[in-house]
Amino acid sequence: MKYYSIVFFVILMQACEKKKEAQSIIPAKTELKENKDKTDSTIHHTHKISETIKDGQDDVMLAEDIRFNGKVKRIFDLNDFEKVFGKADSTKLMADEQPCAYIFEDGNVNDKYLYKNSSCFENSEKKVGVSSFRFLNGNFILYKGIRIDSKTTLEDIKKIFPNSVRNLSHLETYSEGELPMITLREDNNGVSDGHINIYFKNNRIYSISWWFPC
Repeated sequence: MKYYSIVFFVILMQACEKKKEAQSIIPAKTELKENKDKTDSTIHHTHKISETIKDGQDDVMLAEDIRFNGKVKRIFDLNDFEKVFGKADSTKLMADEQPCAYIFEDGNVNDKYLYKNSSCFENSEKKVGVSSFRFLNGNFILYKGIRIDSKTTLEDIKKIFPNSVRNLSHLETYSEGELPMITLREDNNGVSDGHINIYFKNNRIYSISWWFPC
């Protein structure tokens, strides 16, 4: 009788050990599944972020947010030209150049280009508009209060216009050869057919110009 009692006790102990082992395996499997779900979720989230960045449009640069040499908007009064930029280096009638696009669409035969420090302006009666602007001889712009001048690097611009810098291209220019260039949209809703080009030279900002199709 004593022998059977010992055998029964041993069997009972083995059954208890197996039950504990089974209980310990279940939480381990549950934890493994939870960790796998977390990993899958992270991978999926990262993939979505990458797609969003990859498909991003060029950034927007509104003319109303720009102040040339910290003082005038893109279109300003002729009386302020010499006050801000100095006397024009040279002028030329626009009719002689026959450009395919004008800032002032309702201009007249006396409209002319004003050139100053390699920048180009359009003048129609008492109004002046910036066509292209060189960051030369101290020229700079304030964009939303941020100063951009000849010392501004491509990395600096990347902080302001990340999508456009990501889409950086190169364009052959008339006087400087091939230059790195980014493109900016003129408005948020895609109303304008034109865009803005910013060029770089030696990794620093070189010029900004407005482009409109013929």
